[in-house]
Amino acid sequence: MTRAIITVVGKDTVGIIAKVCTYLANNQINILDISQTIVQEYFNMMMIVDLTKSVKAFDVLSDELVEIGKDTGVQVKCQLEDIFDKMHRI
Repeated sequence: MTRAIITVVGKDTVGIIAKVCTYLANNQINILDISQTIVQEYFNMMMIVDLTKSVKAFDVLSDELVEIGKDTGVQVKCQLEDIFDKMHRI
């Protein structure tokens, strides 16, 4: 299984979760775990997703998620799980 971590951070607006989840579903990406909070007007979401059946390459997915974030006014980052784990060990 190829897993990735997706983080979404920014000012809360209507439709953030819907836009990201619709994109993932359209690209055969399964959400394994999801956590989201809103602190005052700030939105924060972290997802663990399965890329095994993805119809696009990781780099393309990552770039398109960044664009969705820009269109929505939030920052979206996507990292492969092993890289995420190594970065957060330090």
